[in-house]
Amino acid sequence: MISHRQGNAQRIAALDERAEALHLKRGMGIADARAMHPSIDVLEADPEADHRLLESLADWCDRYTPLVALDAADGLFLDVTGCTHLFGGERSMLDDILSRFFHQGFDVRAGLAATPGAAWAAARFASDRIVPGGEEEVLLAPLPLAALRIEPDIRASLESVGLRTAGAVMAAPRAPLARRFGVSLLLRLDQALGRLEEAVSPRLPVAPLSVERHLAEPIMLTDDIERLVRLLATTLKADLERRGEGARMLALLLFRVDGAVSRIAVGTSRPLREPLLIQKLFHERLTALEQDIDAGYGFDLVRLSVLSIAAFDMQQADLAGETSDDGADIALFADRIRARLGESAVLKPVTVESHLPERAVAMLPFAEAPQRISPPKKPDKIQDTKPVFRAERPIRLFCSPEPIEVPATEMPEGPPMNFRWRRALYRVARAEGPERIAPEWWREAPGQEDAPTRDYFRIEDSDGRRYWLYRQGLYGASQAAPRWFMHGIFA
Repeated sequence: MISHRQGNAQRIAALDERAEALHLKRGMGIADARAMHPSIDVLEADPEADHRLLESLADWCDRYTPLVALDAADGLFLDVTGCTHLFGGERSMLDDILSRFFHQGFDVRAGLAATPGAAWAAARFASDRIVPGGEEEVLLAPLPLAALRIEPDIRASLESVGLRTAGAVMAAPRAPLARRFGVSLLLRLDQALGRLEEAVSPRLPVAPLSVERHLAEPIMLTDDIERLVRLLATTLKADLERRGEGARMLALLLFRVDGAVSRIAVGTSRPLREPLLIQKLFHERLTALEQDIDAGYGFDLVRLSVLSIAAFDMQQADLAGETSDDGADIALFADRIRARLGESAVLKPVTVESHLPERAVAMLPFAEAPQRISPPKKPDKIQDTKPVFRAERPIRLFCSPEPIEVPATEMPEGPPMNFRWRRALYRVARAEGPERIAPEWWREAPGQEDAPTRDYFRIEDSDGRRYWLYRQGLYGASQAAPRWFMHGIFA
């Protein structure tokens, strides 16, 4: 027996058949139940664990249809439109669902109908029943008001005026019912009878393309899974070629015999549809998750789904039959590393519009960074363009500028003669600058719009080492003395 707290009292939330035989009911106080039967076992309800269990059952039901939705805390909706013939018809599918749940240790009630409302009523009040289309009214007529999925207060009001079954409500005039009990009653009634459409919102997005393989003998080895992935990817390739698209994200679903489901997803930085490359990506991912995937008694259903697709850019082959690589090998290498070590394992620097050097570059995951598919266009030779000389930047730029000690300079606005950095003294032999850089006033926090400017200098010391340092602030501009920082190294 399961208990939960309602107000200031512990009450019965659920009970098994033996507890029902003792004439205990839901909502009864635990103290009263123990007074009647002191030997009963009571467990505290765990709604979070129940929800996780329901979600795992919903994952397992994906073997029948991708359109699976949660129904409150104890039910599932499966939209099996167009799927029943894959299992031998409606009755065969329903029997297979009930049989598999029974062998997993669950007591399940199911119903199948043309509308979600009728299927809900059939599952809870006429278990294992298949309602043909158009016979929803015949099903609902003898059932209690709870079969209409209406609120408890509306149900109590209907029973107070003598309307105790769904058939009595259907026989009553609609206008008085709407005025007295609200439009939600008629809405639920029309949804159950099929007069109004009721959509089932799946808990997971539906994959644009999926292929699966039912196995007569369950598989357990990783090598067998990888070979099956390549076979399924070969089937997917034909569909992707027909659509002119490639996969950007794929998911491998492994349905275990005892009901557990393993989901393995991989992403690609470019549209992909070559079976061998898809197998390599899943090889890396399966290797990384080898300790986390429990095959149990084996997997009897394997599904490969394309979660995200993009247009596939066809490339022209040359006379030798070869196409330009254009970074495809690097992209595949990065995808395999990401599949093995995670999305943040490979980062790519991307330029950002900012005046400050430390803000001008952002490190993004390789797949999220913009990819250049075609080579850059060469400038038109006929067009008269003036060359643009950009300021030289260091090979290594520090993420955060490091403070340095600089004595008073000969010229307040000039470069330093020597400086101390990391406890070492450096004597300046040559210097270039300054290059003045000011922060973006529109990006500064309120009150900091007048942030000090920076004067950058390219410095070469007496040993030939070159540095990029700057002075923040100007001498005499404020009471605070300017500060010097090291920002990068040229060589």
